[in-house]
Amino acid sequence: MGQLIWLASYPKSGNTWMRAFLHNLFRNPPQPARINELDQFCLGESKPQWYLPYTGGRPTEALTLAEIMALRPRVQQDMTRAFPDSVFVKTHNFLGESNGYPLVNLRVTAGAIYIVRNPLDVTVSAADHFGLSIDDTIAFMARDGAVTGNDSRNVPEVLNGWSTHVRSWTQQPHPGLLVLRYEDMLAKPKAAFAKVCQFLRLPKDNARLDKAVRFSSFKELSGQEAKGGFNERSVNSKSFFRAGKRDQWRTLLTPDQIARIVDLHRDQMNRFGYLPPDARD
Repeated sequence: MGQLIWLASYPKSGNTWMRAFLHNLFRNPPQPARINELDQFCLGESKPQWYLPYTGGRPTEALTLAEIMALRPRVQQDMTRAFPDSVFVKTHNFLGESNGYPLVNLRVTAGAIYIVRNPLDVTVSAADHFGLSIDDTIAFMARDGAVTGNDSRNVPEVLNGWSTHVRSWTQQPHPGLLVLRYEDMLAKPKAAFAKVCQFLRLPKDNARLDKAVRFSSFKELSGQEAKGGFNERSVNSKSFFRAGKRDQWRTLLTPDQIARIVDLHRDQMNRFGYLPPDARD
């Protein structure tokens, strides 16, 4: 039994890429790990299978948010028994409480890796993922109390607004927390993932690091999806792995939409160097 290491992010910020890297790094397969097997190493906190033992035979879709929240601490305790060592768990929950219960059970938590991405680009990707217009996505990402849906694939995750989400995980530096920018992962993947290895106190192994980076590249992940699909793809999207690039917002958002996003998230955007040049003080 081990404690949990959270892989946390707002949706569409690079969480799946991190999971693919860690799967390939720790399992060290001779061929790239299959994307539809990522949950065999990095668990999904929102997966109904973890909650069903406590629902009295009811499907999780029939539970209220309050009922799901009451089960979360117990479910996360159960996850510590998945492997004998530390257990990596994906979450899009913000770091806080809902309905009087913690979204993250700190009693069984060893640490967290948090990935932050420019909200201008998150807006573009999230619109495709959620099946919303750009304007509706901007509104959703600014809504405190925002919650994802409850269906047979996932129980609800409490996101809150993008700024609240980022602030909740990153406002207090902690030795058990590693914060990475998605853009830095794109620009220098080996350097970014080397920080992950250092954070996890793994022995230095450049060959293994290089292989894990290569096996989890966007080209590899998107190629697998094109050939065999990805079971985490949203029903609203043609593909999960869309572009794997930064600054798509420059051609896909209007000046008014950019201004609204900056106005809503200025403080956190400034912290992470995301303000457009004409919006800086």
